[in-house]
Amino acid sequence: MLVAWRYRQREGSLIQSFDPRAWMIFYACFLFSTLAFWDVRYLLFFAITALFFLFTSKVSWWEIRRAVLFIIGFVTIFAFFTFLTGRGGIEVYEQEHLIRRLQAPFTLFGWRPTLDITVERLFFGVSQFVRVFSIAIMTILIPYTLNPALYGVTFRGLGLPDKIAYAMDLTMRFIPTFARDFQMTMDAQRARGYELEKIEGGLIAQVRKLGPLMVPVTIHAIIGSEDIIDAMDLRAFGIGPRTWLQKLEYRTRDRILIGLGLAILLVSLALSTLGLGKFWVPPAWIALVGG
Repeated sequence: MLVAWRYRQREGSLIQSFDPRAWMIFYACFLFSTLAFWDVRYLLFFAITALFFLFTSKVSWWEIRRAVLFIIGFVTIFAFFTFLTGRGGIEVYEQEHLIRRLQAPFTLFGWRPTLDITVERLFFGVSQFVRVFSIAIMTILIPYTLNPALYGVTFRGLGLPDKIAYAMDLTMRFIPTFARDFQMTMDAQRARGYELEKIEGGLIAQVRKLGPLMVPVTIHAIIGSEDIIDAMDLRAFGIGPRTWLQKLEYRTRDRILIGLGLAILLVSLALSTLGLGKFWVPPAWIALVGG
């Protein structure tokens, strides 16, 4: 049986008051608009917008705390390693203004590890963090605010063919279903004396010892997919146009949200075309380091 994310209807949720198609269109406009900028001053607008929808979604902290902490940790580590190596910003900025150079007191095969702290690396890391964080917050709201029963009809209402719309429906349900099967298998194996905490040895040995978990989950996933295929074939799925039990209709607020998303996208493209919103470093910082 397929399961979905921990969705529930929330009283007073701003996102759930919109047609899911309108929200997906706004999300797409938000995503492409964010990718048009590297200037942290412009990116702050998108970060504030994402936080606004997060706080008005009525999604509790306990529901998304693990996902948010993972996102913050991942984005922080990603931005930190970008700062250490300087890679990723090579095509964004050409000149660097050195703040301080740190050198290790040892050498490795004649090479001394060196870290250059520059103004450009610092602000590129900040811009990267704000950019990815904004997109991640908007993305994580989708499974918690979109009714799983409307996955298929939403994507079909966006103009996708029936097969692609149903494939998107199954994709949205795959991750929570896989997590449920993995948890059930792990509990069953623990009841039989399997101790996951005592897995030791090298990488190959650890992968081999995870066999009692991965093999049943993989086989169950394959069997489950075969059952879904058989059920779809028995119902002649794909022979003709599909009908949907739910019917979505746009309201005034939905048209306003779509218009707002398109306006943000058009303004972002116009600013990007005019050369605005590119990577920015405060001139005062450059002057401070003697640039």
